[in-house]
Amino acid sequence: MRNTRDTQLLFDLSKPGRRAGRLPACDVPAKPLAELLPSSAVAAAPPALPEVTEPQIIRHFVNLSTQNMSVDTHFYPLGSCTMKYNPKRNERAAAMPAFAELHPLSPDDAVQGMLHVLHEMQQYLSEISGLPACSLQPAAGAHGEYAALLVAAAYFRDRGEGAQRTRVLVPDNAHGTNPASAVMAGFDTVAVKTLPNGGCDMEDFRAKLDDRCAVLMITNPNTVGIFEPNMRTIADEVHAAGGLVYLDGANMNAILGITRPGDFGADMQHYNPHKTFSGPHGGGGPGAGPICVTEALAPYLPSPIVRQRTVNRDADSGASGTPGDYYLDFNRPKSIGRVRSFFGNVGVLLRAYCYIRTHGPDGLKRVSENAVLNANYLLARVKHILPVPQGDRCMHEFVASGSKLKKDKGVAAMDIAKRLLDYGYHAPTVYFPLTVPEAIMVEPTETESKETLDAFAEALFRITEEAPDLLHEAPHSTAISRPDEVQAARSPCLCAPWTEQ
Repeated sequence: MRNTRDTQLLFDLSKPGRRAGRLPACDVPAKPLAELLPSSAVAAAPPALPEVTEPQIIRHFVNLSTQNMSVDTHFYPLGSCTMKYNPKRNERAAAMPAFAELHPLSPDDAVQGMLHVLHEMQQYLSEISGLPACSLQPAAGAHGEYAALLVAAAYFRDRGEGAQRTRVLVPDNAHGTNPASAVMAGFDTVAVKTLPNGGCDMEDFRAKLDDRCAVLMITNPNTVGIFEPNMRTIADEVHAAGGLVYLDGANMNAILGITRPGDFGADMQHYNPHKTFSGPHGGGGPGAGPICVTEALAPYLPSPIVRQRTVNRDADSGASGTPGDYYLDFNRPKSIGRVRSFFGNVGVLLRAYCYIRTHGPDGLKRVSENAVLNANYLLARVKHILPVPQGDRCMHEFVASGSKLKKDKGVAAMDIAKRLLDYGYHAPTVYFPLTVPEAIMVEPTETESKETLDAFAEALFRITEEAPDLLHEAPHSTAISRPDEVQAARSPCLCAPWTEQ
């Protein structure tokens, strides 16, 4: 039986007097805290922290880490929320003291290196998207959506159309954050139907497009892994109606260096750097969601923006003057203002910057080509046991359906997902999008080998041949099998060790 003592809560391991380290005796005259800090900043008693030894701390966290699934330990085919392998060189670069130890309130002239990097990052993201203006402030993908919609709202108010442009059109297979962001930004959300092949229902789209439309939010490639075949027509018709096109950039990993949202009609987009480039993912962050927009929308971007001062040239000698330096531009009267403290999650942006510089234009294109190749290879391997309603070709991900397996054997998509944990694979996304019954969304990303993809396919083959009762009770190898997820969310147990429940 597995030793669970060291994975108890640190408070349960605590005993008075235990120490993980001892500080040397004070070698300067001691003063009461009341003389050093205002009374409002001094607690009446020390915090009730656990008292444990160093071995207990180390064993506690190392044992907990062995129970994690991560992209460093397992194949993580999580569709929609791309789980890419993140090169460790980017982690090391972002952790360099010259970056990591900068104070966020440092004056511009003391952080020229950092501002230089961020300025280049703005340029790179603009070039990749085909949209000339960029803000790095938003702290996550959904936050980027929300910030971009605030930009759109400010644009229409400035044009005197704020009261008229009240609606945001969103395809019914979109990420759930799209309609949520629209409502938070003050718009009404109108769902647009999609067809069985995953594309937009043009008849329904045209029926709902009118002069009340502020923005169409569309993911392309979309959530079933299909590049929207009518994208250019859709964008042209939205623009003809006076609206804007927002591109959910969650799936940029499929089109880097191949096509650009600005070129196929987008006016705004956000990036998920952790999905498209490099950065930590999961655990609630930290994240980043930079946005790029057209020149017409640039004045409304959050402030500040990193700028470079122009370099003056001596007209008589022709010699260059002092190289321009970088600064944070707050003088932007139409800006929606700050959307994040300081300048956002710069550490995530640094990782993405390193990724872009490592690959370059040709390398980024190969990233997308390999991501698409891996997804199509895996689709071809599994489609005979898990049919793919949208066809035999996909972009970076595909959505299979377990509905036939459920009808024939009573095995649901959730059963397959849970059983994969016993085989050493993280489960793919299931039951999303809702437009595919018993959806199983798979995205292998570009870094996985053919051997890994073959082994994953073989695991799926074996699972679909196993006894239904075995699958209904999976997983069998984890500390917890199938908790009541609703009850866990409503009444989480935060005090006692879960091993005793």
